[in-house]
Amino acid sequence: MKEIIIATKNDGKAKEFKELFSAYGIHARSLLDLEAELPDVEETGTTFRENAALKAEQTASLLSVPVMADDSGLMIDALNGQPGVYSARYAGGQKDDQANINKVLNELVDVPGNKRTARFVCVLAIAVPGEKTIFREGFCEGYIANGKSGENGFGYDPIFVPRGFERTMAELSKEEKNRISHRAVALKQLKDWLGEQ
Repeated sequence: MKEIIIATKNDGKAKEFKELFSAYGIHARSLLDLEAELPDVEETGTTFRENAALKAEQTASLLSVPVMADDSGLMIDALNGQPGVYSARYAGGQKDDQANINKVLNELVDVPGNKRTARFVCVLAIAVPGEKTIFREGFCEGYIANGKSGENGFGYDPIFVPRGFERTMAELSKEEKNRISHRAVALKQLKDWLGEQ
């Protein structure tokens, strides 16, 4: 496989995956790079795995090419795993990173530091027409900071401090983040499969 479509319209996510795939000699394009506008896949699943499969399989079926989709999010222990699969729209209908961050910080305002444990989760689904969908998972453990810090990354990166660091994900360099992120860990799980393509 020399090329794969990344089933996302999130520019930040697309850039990360393109960099990660380029290490394997695979040219990745996102839905933003296609000439034709594809309809959004409704994420009706209740788990990251179900939503990743829906996006990959429906897009692969439309385009007749290999497609990778991810479903990822933030799970906070003190919030019983929320925002979870609702991470992108946690604060309401539209995707709004700042509103989502504000909601999380407000909900954790009385939670002490040692109870603010959380993890980023990424489930990758690769759908190749005529083949069984492949899944890989990645996790990045850490905790939620008391406030925002850093300009890099996107989503909840400015309030998530990865285990082993004293800086938020948004304060890490691109190289540091690509070594430890949930997406990078999930992609490493695909290494053997990618090496055979």
